[in-house]
Amino acid sequence: MGALRTRREQWIEEGLRALAAGGVDAVRIEALAKALGVTKGGFYGYFADRDALLTEMLDTWERESVDDVIERVEQEGGNPRDKVRLAGQLTFSSDRLLPIDLAIREWARRDPTVADRLRRVDNKRMQLARDAISTFCADPDEVEARALLAFCTAIGSHFLAADHPGRTRAPVIARAADIILDVPHGNPGAESLTSSQAPGPGPGPAGNAEGS
Repeated sequence: MGALRTRREQWIEEGLRALAAGGVDAVRIEALAKALGVTKGGFYGYFADRDALLTEMLDTWERESVDDVIERVEQEGGNPRDKVRLAGQLTFSSDRLLPIDLAIREWARRDPTVADRLRRVDNKRMQLARDAISTFCADPDEVEARALLAFCTAIGSHFLAADHPGRTRAPVIARAADIILDVPHGNPGAESLTSSQAPGPGPGPAGNAEGS
């Protein structure tokens, strides 16, 4: 998110920080007010209740992780492989978006409404991957498989604890990205990815702890 212009945006931003750091149960009105250096009562000048804040936090996450990413990818240009790599980097190697994305995935495990929102966002990201991969792969089944592998690599690498004997995670993911994007091994023009820069389009059910 850019420079904050309104107090409402500051509440949303602080809520997203709390979500990324401690999950949805950490998004408590009193704690947010303390972090912002304001009184708890000020919250209600902007939001009807905690649920209203949570909804606006999700709106902000969806806009930044889908709309803003797509806009940036189109501005940067490049070939389809470059675009899908950049989308993955912006989403899954971002110090801002990645922790929020992972926290929302945990939240969605406990809240069907958030699960629906996450599905909508992931479907948009998957379509971005399909569109890019279909420019060099004509088989629809293979396009779908490659898009799925890209997504699973981008997200799953953050949960996998396995070692790679004789290797570090970064070159393994870089090679996986090349395979998914059909880049010949050893291609000097291929851009390598770090372990948090997996290929991908861009990232069930949350607690309802009441803010106090």
